[in-house]
Amino acid sequence: MFRKTKKNQQLNLFTSSHNILRGRALRVYEDSKEWHNQFRAQVTERIEEDIFRPLFCDGFGAPNASIRVLVGMMILKEANGWSDSQLFDHTHFNLRVRSALGLHNLDDPTPVDSTYYLLRRRIVDWESENNENLLEKVFAQVTRSQVIDFNINGNKIRMDSKLLGSNIAWYNRYELIHETIRKTYDHIKFQIDYFMPDLDIVILKEIFGELGNKVSYRSNKSELESKLVRLGPIIYNIINYFHDKSIDSIETLRQVFYQHYEVVDDTVNLLPKQQLKASNIQSPHDTDCTFRDKGDICVKGYSINTTETCNPDNPLNLIVNVIVESASQSDCDFLIPAVEYSQEVVFQNIETVNSDAAYHSIVNQDYCEDHDIDLIVSGLTGRSPKYELDYDENNNLTATCLATNQTVPVIKVETKNPDAPPRWKIKKPDGKPRYFKQEEIDSSVLRKKLATYSRAEMNLRNNVEASIFQLGYHYPNRKSRYRQLSKHRIWANARCLWINFVRIMKYFKLLEESCAQMELKCIQMKKIYASIANILSSFCLKMAKYAKFKFKMIFAGIFSISPQKIAFTTCL
Repeated sequence: MFRKTKKNQQLNLFTSSHNILRGRALRVYEDSKEWHNQFRAQVTERIEEDIFRPLFCDGFGAPNASIRVLVGMMILKEANGWSDSQLFDHTHFNLRVRSALGLHNLDDPTPVDSTYYLLRRRIVDWESENNENLLEKVFAQVTRSQVIDFNINGNKIRMDSKLLGSNIAWYNRYELIHETIRKTYDHIKFQIDYFMPDLDIVILKEIFGELGNKVSYRSNKSELESKLVRLGPIIYNIINYFHDKSIDSIETLRQVFYQHYEVVDDTVNLLPKQQLKASNIQSPHDTDCTFRDKGDICVKGYSINTTETCNPDNPLNLIVNVIVESASQSDCDFLIPAVEYSQEVVFQNIETVNSDAAYHSIVNQDYCEDHDIDLIVSGLTGRSPKYELDYDENNNLTATCLATNQTVPVIKVETKNPDAPPRWKIKKPDGKPRYFKQEEIDSSVLRKKLATYSRAEMNLRNNVEASIFQLGYHYPNRKSRYRQLSKHRIWANARCLWINFVRIMKYFKLLEESCAQMELKCIQMKKIYASIANILSSFCLKMAKYAKFKFKMIFAGIFSISPQKIAFTTCL
């Protein structure tokens, strides 16, 4: 039975921490600026528990544990890089952590370990059934309320991505297939022994009794390839016998088989290495992770994209979206969903997107033009072009040679195939043609547009790298402690909630310092005004005394005049 948690828990007269602590400890515990009180106000109490209602049955039954406490525990775990045992210890015995979770009384019940794991498993199962991660919804809901309260303008956003390895061992091709068969045989050993030939059972038992890396260590390349060829028909027989798709190990074995083998006229052939894809399964223990080679970084895992506001007029900028996909996902594929998800959190129309060159593509450029969004990339990949392509005042395409500054017209190439991509050409000074694709034209137009932006506008993206650094702060070796895509999404959203909270804390601290400075200036100005007033007051007193003295002198002079002088003056 689903039951919501009360935000304001009643304090117990005998077990409340407020009534037990004394002196400095009590002052720190009750200080509203301390992190535990701020976390409770800015994160824990903002969590809308109705998001998790579908995970619990309706009607009668045992009520659920506090969802706010459980989700707050997940956030604090990723915030501090705790293990599960450390998390439970802090939840039971650390007064600040209990206060951050809303547990003010010493006898307030804390969720048991199994309840914490049960909620995580329900979140993972719900995502596999409904393609919806509930912690992503919590992140959007909490961040939206923070955006409202702190009046954050979301018309400018910036984004960047990070590769993170999964918590798996690196397998070569043979080790991957060996471990997949080994895991499958371990799960359904008796069913496989029932229908497989005796010779194949001997091979399967040999595989089950030894790790793949040991076989790979003592075998050369040709021996491993012959073993792969021999294992192909065995796997084909197993996956054909089991048609129940509810067995996860069989489904994994089926995917691995069709990624490495092909069947032609009931003959199993091993695919050449050149036909293998980066999106193939890299480990039977984590089927969601894929391979990616990005520069000098090779990762078998996931790619995380973060998006945050970047308006210079904002009091603070928050992360408004985080997307986690397999590592084979290209950066340019993140832009459109990141913009759309961010638009659900901010309330102004997004007008500017700052990113690096990896996010540039024809699709993204068209999307931004259709939605009146300026796509500002910090640089375009590839060599510097020899020709600058642009449209003149008559909307005709022209090409300008950057070496000679000579402009020549561009002619569209007519093709017999209507499905062929369009191409354009010019005639070079030596008479040879030079062909251009649509991508080159769009890139040239974009380069010219980027040249009009100021350096400050171009550098606006740079600070998002600090968010990427903080996201993976506890993983300096770029390797996660989790497996499975949904668990990485839980981790990423919990970590970003903490990053936003830290930014809010720093904003309050700066606000407090600025208020203190203003108060100090007011005190100084009062002193200056007081000294000025004293000077003016003394000056006025002196002037008053001087005026009084002069008045007395004049008055005395008038009464000292004789009547003869007055009569003489009157006659004149």
